[in-house]
Amino acid sequence: MIKRTFKQAALLGFVVVLSACSSRYHVKQDKAPVRAPTELEMQDALVTSEAKSVSAGRPYEVLGKRYTPMSDEKGYQAEGTASWYGRKFHGYYTSNGEVFNMFDMTAAHKTLPLPSFVRVTNVENGKSAVVRVNDRGPFHEDRLIDLSYAAAYKLGFHHQGTAQVKIEAITIARDTPRLTYVQVAAASNIENVQALASTLSQQFQLDTPIAFEDNLYKLRLGPITDDNTAQQLLETLRQGEFNRAFLLYTEHEL
Repeated sequence: MIKRTFKQAALLGFVVVLSACSSRYHVKQDKAPVRAPTELEMQDALVTSEAKSVSAGRPYEVLGKRYTPMSDEKGYQAEGTASWYGRKFHGYYTSNGEVFNMFDMTAAHKTLPLPSFVRVTNVENGKSAVVRVNDRGPFHEDRLIDLSYAAAYKLGFHHQGTAQVKIEAITIARDTPRLTYVQVAAASNIENVQALASTLSQQFQLDTPIAFEDNLYKLRLGPITDDNTAQQLLETLRQGEFNRAFLLYTEHEL
């Protein structure tokens, strides 16, 4: 992961000083957080279409090696070693001026445009996650991508430290249309979930599929093919009694 300079430099688009003194971090060695990420925190990053950071797109040098960021991530695929970063960098600025949160679904990559989005798959167990790439790194020859602790946890290698992964860039143009569901609630009692499903189906005029996962019955609303509509529905639910509702993106019907 890139070592951060002060906030003003990031916001003004200055070139990040890559050799900043490591003593500015609150711990010397990176560590895992004291708690596991929640199910909500491990939901895939919402893929959006955004302007790329100009400053983070300039060529730069680290440890004597020069890197030239890509101008377009479309079609990018790669396979290699993933690592993760956590408490040491939590709360510090990333290469494009965002604040790193080890519980967000984010990542660092040496040359992908910032921000961009990739699907990361652990080739050892088949688990995958969509992350927002908003930082530079990892600057080890044998590593391809640095993931936040939440992303590493979802992929199942938070105890190992590294894993073999394949990554694939995701863009709005290539991946739409996608199906969106809003996961509303989860419970062990199927009768309670079915009763709630009936109520919400009438209220929002949407299907209410119920999935059984991890010994819980999970109630969802959808599918919804428009992201804005899905976001508005999510906001409405969260303002009421369903403050833990979240979006679930798929490429097929549940």
